[in-house]
Amino acid sequence: MGNSVLIDRDMRTRLGRLLANPWVDRSIATIACLPAAYLAYQRIHAGNLDIVRINLIIPALPLVVTMVSRRPPERVTPNPWFWLLAFLATYWVPFTALVAPPGTLVAPRWLVLTLSWLGLATAVYARLSLGRNIGFVPAQRKLVTTGAYAVVRHPIYSALTINYLSLVLQRFTPFTLLLTTIGVGWFIVKSIVEEHFLRADPEYASYMGRVRWRWIPGLV
Repeated sequence: MGNSVLIDRDMRTRLGRLLANPWVDRSIATIACLPAAYLAYQRIHAGNLDIVRINLIIPALPLVVTMVSRRPPERVTPNPWFWLLAFLATYWVPFTALVAPPGTLVAPRWLVLTLSWLGLATAVYARLSLGRNIGFVPAQRKLVTTGAYAVVRHPIYSALTINYLSLVLQRFTPFTLLLTTIGVGWFIVKSIVEEHFLRADPEYASYMGRVRWRWIPGLV
């Protein structure tokens, strides 16, 4: 029993080192980004997306470039369930934008558009703040504590939640509400999983103590 545990631990250690290799890390990132980027490009090029759905998809497009040039990680989780969660949460965003039915406008148009542009602006600011330290799965790179990350610990998730809300208000149906609720749920679980992995680093644990809020200052 003891030997099998040691072998399993050794295999996870080797897998973690392999995943942290810069070439492996960037190759996985490139392959992971291309399908979502291609589908989003097709829909935008066809001209059958409105501004709310475009603003939900746009933050995903720069990932193709920034993922390829991102900073190599110091360590990456080898847990396959964490990887599955990361890809579900990430791909759920363009999936929801593309399949959401027309639905009913249930809020003033100006409010819907304001939330949509606010979500996009927040996502862009968060991405600029994060720089080359972007990733799908829990991984330890350079800790960012400035810009959007000085306010909340997961500003990109905050932005996507705002965009999800604007989509529901513009195209309300029970199905759209279910899709966006599941999408937010993925990010809630993902943020908890990421922090559980990252807090092993004393520097990140200290950062969690300084920046108390995950998504919304004073609330969440």
